[in-house]
Amino acid sequence: MTIITKTMIAGNTSNVNEFTVEGFTDSPQLRYPLFITFLSLYLSIILSNLTIFVSIISDSHLHSPMYIFLCNLSVLDVCYTSTILPKLLIMIFMQHKLISFVECVAQLYFFLSCASIEFFLLAVMAYDRYVAICRPLHYSLLMSLMCCIRLALATWIGGLCNPVAHVVLIANLSFCFSHDIDHFFCDVSPLLKLSCSDTFPIEIWTYVPGIIIGGGEFTLTLLSYVFIIHTIINMQSASSRHKTFSTCASHLTCVIIFYGTMICLYVRPAVTYSPDKDKYFALLYIVLIPMLNPLIYTLKNKDFKNVFNKVRSYALYRKAIINVSETRYVLYSAPDQIAYFQFLFLSDIFEHDIN
Repeated sequence: MTIITKTMIAGNTSNVNEFTVEGFTDSPQLRYPLFITFLSLYLSIILSNLTIFVSIISDSHLHSPMYIFLCNLSVLDVCYTSTILPKLLIMIFMQHKLISFVECVAQLYFFLSCASIEFFLLAVMAYDRYVAICRPLHYSLLMSLMCCIRLALATWIGGLCNPVAHVVLIANLSFCFSHDIDHFFCDVSPLLKLSCSDTFPIEIWTYVPGIIIGGGEFTLTLLSYVFIIHTIINMQSASSRHKTFSTCASHLTCVIIFYGTMICLYVRPAVTYSPDKDKYFALLYIVLIPMLNPLIYTLKNKDFKNVFNKVRSYALYRKAIINVSETRYVLYSAPDQIAYFQFLFLSDIFEHDIN
């Protein structure tokens, strides 16, 4: 049950100071299992996405448009998850489900901003793949470093500006009827259901621009892949088709998962609405997608495998050097001396390759 602390004003309306979010369950037996599960998922999302971010930043071979956009996607996934999960973890562990009105509005704003940025970013990444595959001779001109930076900035600025009007309108609603936020965070639909104001104009203002912008980005992404698939089909050899498709398969997989989840959640008949289904679909794009994105992009990516192998080898090399210096290795026999000098020789070669 959701509790709303309020001060009565004219008629039946009230000013909201705080909500109590219902979450998943009130069962004490599930408190710690839920906390451990969500904490593990959150840490894995942070670690995997930061690994991609650091790998791209630290390796000059990955400073290409595709990886620059992937770096932005990794940062976005961390922001996406951090908007919801830390507060949810506190609510589960402390059994303190109160969230202030200001926190709720801020959470709604950053959640919608991250969703908007992801729409824009996936479309930009699809355009990058279109230029690379369909117009390879113009790729360096159309996707220069400055162009990539401008496109990345545009996605973040556009995404941060897009939900401002929607959030302001929702924040000015009056709340007085049912007091249940039947969700695990502050989303648009649960908040509109709490209001005793006329929400129809706000629903129109919220959903219609969202459908137009989201539909526009989806159309751009779809058109990019129509041209990409057409180009791949017309290639002469099967090996060329396979190699070319592999460069965009990971992005296409992420697009299908993201848009499929959004369509199931927001584009459906009203009679099929179910709060419980909403919670599980929301988990897909708040937890599952940020966790899967790093795996999808790196699983069969040779560039990332090379980076990870270099990092692993360098870490083992540094550990060996530290162990040798700490133990003050003494060479008593000829085999020991030979093994030691072989180790130094290979270490010098490896260090030269790293540099």
